Amino acid sequence: MGTISFHGELPKPSTSSSPTSSSTSSTSRTETVNGSHEFKIKGYSLAKGMGVGKYMASDAFMVGGYEWAIYFYPDGKSAENNATYVSLFIALASEGTDVRALFELTLLDQSGKDRHKVHSHFGRMLESGPYTLKYRGSMWGYKRFFKRTLLGTSDYLKDDCLSIRCCVGVVKSHTEGPKIYSITVPPSDIGQHFGKLLESGKGADVKFEVDGEIFDAHKLVLAARSPVFRAQLFGPLKDQNTQSIRVEDMEAPVFKALLHFIYWDALPDMEELMGSTSKWASTLVAQHLLAAADRYALERMRLLCEAKLCEGVTINTVATTLALAEQHNCLHLKGVCLKFIALPENLKAVMQTDGFEYLKESCPGVLTELLQYVAKIGEHSVISCGYRKEGSLDGSDVNGRRVKPRLQ
Repeated sequence: MGTISFHGELPKPSTSSSPTSSSTSSTSRTETVNGSHEFKIKGYSLAKGMGVGKYMASDAFMVGGYEWAIYFYPDGKSAENNATYVSLFIALASEGTDVRALFELTLLDQSGKDRHKVHSHFGRMLESGPYTLKYRGSMWGYKRFFKRTLLGTSDYLKDDCLSIRCCVGVVKSHTEGPKIYSITVPPSDIGQHFGKLLESGKGADVKFEVDGEIFDAHKLVLAARSPVFRAQLFGPLKDQNTQSIRVEDMEAPVFKALLHFIYWDALPDMEELMGSTSKWASTLVAQHLLAAADRYALERMRLLCEAKLCEGVTINTVATTLALAEQHNCLHLKGVCLKFIALPENLKAVMQTDGFEYLKESCPGVLTELLQYVAKIGEHSVISCGYRKEGSLDGSDVNGRRVKPRLQ
């Protein structure tokens, strides 16, 4: 990390001006945004012999606003190194031009001796500065990373498993001006004020009947938060009776949670809402809340529910969650579910659930996409398909600059 300071003095005033003078300063700060990813390769002995230039790719991981992926070549990246060395590279896996970064590739010692094999740019001066990856698919790494004959009997291999850690430091620069004040501003508490308004019921001017329960609310708050409520309460096609509105096709706890979000701008505690600590119950409530959020055009709430469902994918719930994602156009959640189901260890078990029968009946078109995921899951094409690959010399980056290996 380096800092460069710029100091500029304003022109001196003329003799007829005030004798005072002033100056300004700013600092350009260049530093790295760091992150790491551990990539385990299980069944290494079965990977040997897959062919020169054939690789095993990690899942994509995010550092510094860019996606990265690790590529491991059991039989070497090019023919001249076949049967002699394994190859290891880190690649830019998202769109970007001239991304400057530092890298560290580590083959972890699994014997407990901590004698890891490390190739690193960190903690040392680089004569030409950080390395530049020109475009998506650009790579840095080593064709001759480790001799294959030694790897099989080394402490780096345990239970036929290798463990690789990659650290990435993306170079970022920004300019800082002078700070002329120091005032601590508390976080916004507007949600608490509106939440207490809901709890008190003061000034409520509309009632909702949901599954036999009555909920009081405030028209202006609802209209400000949801375009659907705004049209329902104030639009040209508003309900005839805006003092008491019946809500169909929704359970009372779900509508209560919907109001909680509208006023507090946060989801309620799922376990408290359902009176259960079951993960299945929390997933069920998140599914209903996502549908409610889509119904009332509450985009932030929809995304929060989508994130919770992504975290809670299980064998028993993934099929119904996938159907929900398809029906409400939740593309990220849909991708997570498809990838989970397509895994060989999950597919058969998911197909035996009641949820999978519901998926087939309600969203038959999704099955075609699922088959495509199953077909390509072993090829890692979700990460690597279409990437342009740029080779490098052994022990150097794509620009041909060398890095000395070291052992920790």
